[in-house]
Amino acid sequence: MSSVRLLVGTKKGAFVLTSDGKREKWDVAGPHFSGWEMYHLKGSPADPNRIYASQTSGWFGQQVQRSDDGGKTWNPVGNKFIYDGVPGTHQWYDGTPHPWDFKRVWHFEPSLTDPDTVYAGVEDAAIFKTNDAGQTWTELPGLRNHSTGNKWTPGAGGMGLHTIILDPTNDKRIWIAISAAGAFRTDDGGATWKPINKGLTSKYIPDPDAEIGHCIHHMAMHPKKPGTLFMQKHWDVLRSDNSGDLWTRVSGNLPTDFGFVIDVNANEPETIYVVPIKSDEHHYPMDGALKVYRSKSGGNEWEPLTKGLPQQNCYVNVLRDAMSVDQLDKCGIYFGTTGGQVYASNNAGDSWQAIVHDLPAVYSVEAQTLP
Repeated sequence: MSSVRLLVGTKKGAFVLTSDGKREKWDVAGPHFSGWEMYHLKGSPADPNRIYASQTSGWFGQQVQRSDDGGKTWNPVGNKFIYDGVPGTHQWYDGTPHPWDFKRVWHFEPSLTDPDTVYAGVEDAAIFKTNDAGQTWTELPGLRNHSTGNKWTPGAGGMGLHTIILDPTNDKRIWIAISAAGAFRTDDGGATWKPINKGLTSKYIPDPDAEIGHCIHHMAMHPKKPGTLFMQKHWDVLRSDNSGDLWTRVSGNLPTDFGFVIDVNANEPETIYVVPIKSDEHHYPMDGALKVYRSKSGGNEWEPLTKGLPQQNCYVNVLRDAMSVDQLDKCGIYFGTTGGQVYASNNAGDSWQAIVHDLPAVYSVEAQTLP
């Protein structure tokens, strides 16, 4: 029977949760890197034992960690391209005569076929790639040198490149999202990038329909429908059926369409999940009731999922990388909160249980389905 491993990044360390295929009882290991901000952990689809982690400190800077045994032990990698210098920052070399500062790695996206190849999205917004399991990293400079770069501005949490989606049918095609610049796509492996923000409207920028400047919180795609993308924007839930060339609002009957996470059921490409938050001013559920909303039609028609979730006095947030799905049947859905809870559903969202309480604020949750 398959099993599931959850990789949980928090404000003060990383945790690894494991369960069998029933997903009813969970073992918790950690904290790894206690006291460090762990922005993101991601396992390789090509090797169940390979995991990459972003370890960050405001004083000691950024470190990439790699595990080759499923999170039991870790090794720092990438030091060849990291320079100690100014406290609070480290530097990755981008191929120019001078190192370029960045604050942290927001997101790792390992190759679908090669455990040694990984993409990294960083703040300030740029994308890097390693082909040697994290020992050396090379920037894909076409993005940061894009002609619209002077119009990019940071969102409230910084100007992070937080979403990377790889096309399973075309290894040259990648989608990324930047807060607050928008979404971009490359069709040539990162040499050139195209803004894909047509159809987005943001009332809080000077030109609501501008090509650049939209604050995207997260994007998701089902691998069997790589032309269809889903987006949770600062406000609005949207979908595109042409690889991002045009977006359509599918917020439908959601009580509010402000939120951070969006994900797709692993077995049903038209079943999607969001966690609405009251507003951009109030980052907590409406009426203090935590609800996941599910659409089985790819948007517009939504149903609240509440069984097992707190429905009073709950004022937590769910951050952009803090939801994930497994590959089992029925699909497992997982999310973590800023209150330190990780919730799991082993039946595609019909019911939920808190599988761990009282962790530090959860930054990211990633599910690995193991043989």
